[in-house]
Amino acid sequence: MNFKKLPEKRGLYDPAFEHDSCGIGFVVNVKGKRSNAIIRDAITVLKNLEHRGACGCEPNTGDGAGILFQKPHAFFVEALGAEGITLPAEKDYGVGMIFLSPDPSVEKKTKK
Repeated sequence: MNFKKLPEKRGLYDPAFEHDSCGIGFVVNVKGKRSNAIIRDAITVLKNLEHRGACGCEPNTGDGAGILFQKPHAFFVEALGAEGITLPAEKDYGVGMIFLSPDPSVEKKTKK
């Protein structure tokens, strides 16, 4: 293959959309095995990408990098069970994260 020029436009590929990326990392177990080592490796990738802009570089928007991982269902079942909360099956719920303002009055309004 000749890597000195971009491939021709074909199917869904269009060289007009090519550009330099700011850096990305991908850590996965291809057999779907969950592991804390994967999380540790992903954090290492994030640290190593900091020089490429993979950090919270836009404090006004919260733009930056992070990691995406599977829900720790067994942990949630145990922790929430201790609070008297019963979770549905793992595939029947989702988890969302909300970042609240450090200003108590804004936090109160947001929660309301």
